[in-house]
Amino acid sequence: MCGLRRRCPWLSAFPELNVRTYVRVSDRPGVYFFSLDAGRRLAVAAARALLNLPYYAAAMSVDRREATVNYRSVRRHGSRAQFNAIYEPGGAPFAAAAGSIEYFLTERYCLYHHDRRGRPYRLEIHHRPWSLQVAHAAITMNTMAAASGLALNGDPALLHFARRQDVIAWAPMRLPDGHHRSVRNVTE
Repeated sequence: MCGLRRRCPWLSAFPELNVRTYVRVSDRPGVYFFSLDAGRRLAVAAARALLNLPYYAAAMSVDRREATVNYRSVRRHGSRAQFNAIYEPGGAPFAAAAGSIEYFLTERYCLYHHDRRGRPYRLEIHHRPWSLQVAHAAITMNTMAAASGLALNGDPALLHFARRQDVIAWAPMRLPDGHHRSVRNVTE
């Protein structure tokens, strides 16, 4: 993202893959990222430097053939975490209904993380409600969670597809010191 008013596709348009959990701090639901892999090295460097987010440079490809997407990602350094899948939407677009699992997973308007000194912060974001479609996928390789020390069991219970989602972000806001544990340990 280059600012709140202008988009810079050469910086903000790139494939990305993340491992995250859903958290609540002071009754504000948000997300906490264990890792974010991106296909644009400059974006990785900027997010690491400015926000201390756990971004990793990855060799990524997104090949589309009609509605089917072949998505591949291999982390360039370190754990060499990988993700390979072929997926496609399988239904009509819909907006998540309040109270549904889809609403819980997508209608998040902040992210939480820690600065370089370990102090927790919140970064407010805004986006329109997601336009979702039920999805079908064949995941042939997924070591993303394991690279973050997390275990996945079995196939995904729920899959959705979204064609695009534009997001606006504001500068991070430091949280009071009492929130240090809650950002690290409280998940919904």
